[in-house]
Amino acid sequence: MPPPRDSSPERDYRPRRQSAQRRSRNSSAVRDSDDNGERGERAGRDPRRRTRRPEPGTSVPPITRGGEIRTESSNGSSATLSAAALAQLNKQNAKRKASPKKEVKRALERGLDAQSERDIAWEREQEKERERMREARRESRMRREKEREREQKEKDRVRERERERERERERERERDRERERERARAKPPRVAAVESEDEYRYSTSGRPRDSRDAARDDRTRSKPRMVPPDSDDEYRYLPARKRDERARKRASAMESDDEYQRLTPHRRTDSDDKGYRVVDARPDKPKSYERLRPDNRGREDRSRLRVASGPMLEQGIRARNVSGGMLEKGSFMARFQNLRGGHGGPSMTSSSGYDSVDKMSDEIGSSPPKRKRKKLWIAVGIGVVIVIIIIIIAVTVSKKKSDDDGDKGSDDTPSQGLGDISPDDIPADAPTWLNPFKWANTTDFNLTYTAQTVGDLPVMGLFSKWDDSKAANEQVPALNKPWGDYSQRPARGVNVGGWLSLEPFITPSLFAYDLRLGIVDEYTLCTYLGSRCESVFEQHYATFVTEQTFKEIADAGLDHVRIPFSYWAVQTYDGDPYVFRTSWRYLLRAIEWCRKYGLRVNLDLHGLPGSQNGWNHSGRQGYINWLNGTDGDLNAKRSLEIHDRLSQFFAQDRYKNIISHYGLANEPKMTYLSVDAVLQWIEDAYALVRKNGVKDAIVVFGDGFRGLNNWQGELQDLGDGAALDVHQYVIFNTNQIVYKHYDKIKFACEGWTQQTELSMNRSLGYGPTLVAEWSQADTDCAKHLTNVGWGNRWTGTLVTGSSSSDVLTPRCPYTDRRCDCIAANAPPDQWSDDYKTFLRMFAEAQMYSFEKGWGWFYWVWDTEDAYQWSYKKGLDAGVLPAKAYERDFNCDVSQIPSFENLSEAF
Repeated sequence: MPPPRDSSPERDYRPRRQSAQRRSRNSSAVRDSDDNGERGERAGRDPRRRTRRPEPGTSVPPITRGGEIRTESSNGSSATLSAAALAQLNKQNAKRKASPKKEVKRALERGLDAQSERDIAWEREQEKERERMREARRESRMRREKEREREQKEKDRVRERERERERERERERERDRERERERARAKPPRVAAVESEDEYRYSTSGRPRDSRDAARDDRTRSKPRMVPPDSDDEYRYLPARKRDERARKRASAMESDDEYQRLTPHRRTDSDDKGYRVVDARPDKPKSYERLRPDNRGREDRSRLRVASGPMLEQGIRARNVSGGMLEKGSFMARFQNLRGGHGGPSMTSSSGYDSVDKMSDEIGSSPPKRKRKKLWIAVGIGVVIVIIIIIIAVTVSKKKSDDDGDKGSDDTPSQGLGDISPDDIPADAPTWLNPFKWANTTDFNLTYTAQTVGDLPVMGLFSKWDDSKAANEQVPALNKPWGDYSQRPARGVNVGGWLSLEPFITPSLFAYDLRLGIVDEYTLCTYLGSRCESVFEQHYATFVTEQTFKEIADAGLDHVRIPFSYWAVQTYDGDPYVFRTSWRYLLRAIEWCRKYGLRVNLDLHGLPGSQNGWNHSGRQGYINWLNGTDGDLNAKRSLEIHDRLSQFFAQDRYKNIISHYGLANEPKMTYLSVDAVLQWIEDAYALVRKNGVKDAIVVFGDGFRGLNNWQGELQDLGDGAALDVHQYVIFNTNQIVYKHYDKIKFACEGWTQQTELSMNRSLGYGPTLVAEWSQADTDCAKHLTNVGWGNRWTGTLVTGSSSSDVLTPRCPYTDRRCDCIAANAPPDQWSDDYKTFLRMFAEAQMYSFEKGWGWFYWVWDTEDAYQWSYKKGLDAGVLPAKAYERDFNCDVSQIPSFENLSEAF
């Protein structure tokens, strides 16, 4: 750093020029004397050296040419000294030790001391300045450290909030599980054993257990598991039980079941409040199969129990072993009365051949009720009829196919398949993209098989004829007419983005997976889907954009369509999980639909091998291996090979009128890549495309986010056949997203107009410039816009994994906690009139500005739910002009309202 300047002569360390008078005086001070000559030489060499003045009362004798010395007195008289006088004078001088050399030395020392003092002073100033700089650096370092610490704390707070939310969700799930457990505990326990049933009975009746209960417990513990407990009055029914046992033994000794059935049916008496009645308990009595009717019993009364008796049966609970009240209903459970231990009334008897529940269950299962048997027979009959019909149809079809094979050349019999196309017309080894029988959608495709290619790309699906006589609207010429000068008639177009190249915020439903799976782009999605990727993607291709899409685009007064697609439509490489070439035929069909409605096409290669920017819409997020890294040169070469094939294909006559723009690479990240390498690649690609026959289309290349003024003088050899592609948004810039509503419109009118005009001027910018992407979005709140799972700038939750790009302070105009995305992501029916006015003016301001160049393409035609990004939804909501060429606002800044009643967080 140079020393600080000072106006005072004492601090000026630089030598000054001597005047001519002073130089003359110094040079003639002494002559013909070695000492005096040396002193004069030094005096002449040192500008700061001054002649020593004589002491008062003395005179300095001048030396004459003859060696004499003239003296001059103080009164002005002079005299000539003799040689003796001169010797005497020298002797006196020697006594005084007045050596001229010493005098000069002392004078020099005094001058050097003064200079040294100035140098020391300057050094001190320099040291002070260096100290100030060190202090400034320390303060700057401390500020940066504090800023990093603050950012880290903010990130920690954000992460802690996320963790707290997750903990709260976990607590809520735990509370739900606890409530489920509470409900489960609140349900009455199922009675699965004799002891638990007895405990339940006594706990509900309130009667204390006595010695008889204990004795009965001892008896029942030794009985088989399936035997129900004895009742309180077992001692009264013991004789009847013994009779039943003897009857079973006699029945088992019978020679046949018929002989047993001839016995007198078992009858028992049952008691209730009205007296006694007789119940028929014959084992095979038909009524025993009648369905049990619940008679308004509750759900809990139908619980299945292994063993039940007493009060439980009085409520009609269904059980495997029952007695009492259940039998009084005359249901199929009456058969259970013959089991060992069953009883129902004061004088119940039993004479059944069933020794266990399992045996009786087997009989019930083998002999279904009549009503069920009837339904079963009906079902069997229907099944037989269906089988017969299928056999008849199969025989008929087989016969018909054999007839077709016998007369294959006949035109009278239509071929089975897609219209007149038969599967036999397709070679067995034909790949999927050439076999329409494997396509998910065949609308408006030519299904006649052909293996023909142009540029090694298939023409399968194209019709041989086309018509270019259609115009998009009355403001523009038909396709077969020249467009003219784009600076006089700018393009008004729209992108069909998120279709052939996926973008998560446009179709978030395709990325609705657990974040822990890491599905963030087309690469990871296809990797996860595996073999299902092709079917999932083709379903998306077939439905997200249709012919109706292009009809609506033309109806909106637009005249151009930009179609993004990626390199895997042409070629895939080892390790690529992408769907190969399926999107190619959808691209060709889309161009034909554009032709049908008079729309010109901007071909946009959106994803290049290796990824040219590392963003999700390039195919793979986080990697830039194009002109960068180990495979950078390889992927650059592959990209040229892709363009070699594409340009050969689109050089055909059928495309010369409809392909108006040919894009080389979407958004190459030139702030990261080598600028020189990218420029060289653009030159190579441009030359290749022109060499292959694409003559009329404008070759488009991205500005790479360098800044429009930095393109001045670049690639000027390309001429007017090339154009710079610029993308303009306020939401991806932390200094612009914070603008208020009024300021955003004003910036669109003034700032972007100025930038466009600057870029169009070759002396200030590149020259021909078009804006291929822009939108009405005034926030970055749309789901997955900044990447899957990331936050956003609007609310200060953008955590990218890099502190340099994290945004942890809200960047809505309030820059505080009032910033949220609820209103920003609301559907159009919840938008206020003021907000709709803002969106309409903001859009029309951008249209006005970008038409100062070669035109614009809105991003994007439609989305699933990112409303401010959808041209279609904007038209429906009335926040875009019904016709793109008919606008109400043309950047008269005085017409911009203040929007004082509109929240800046909206």
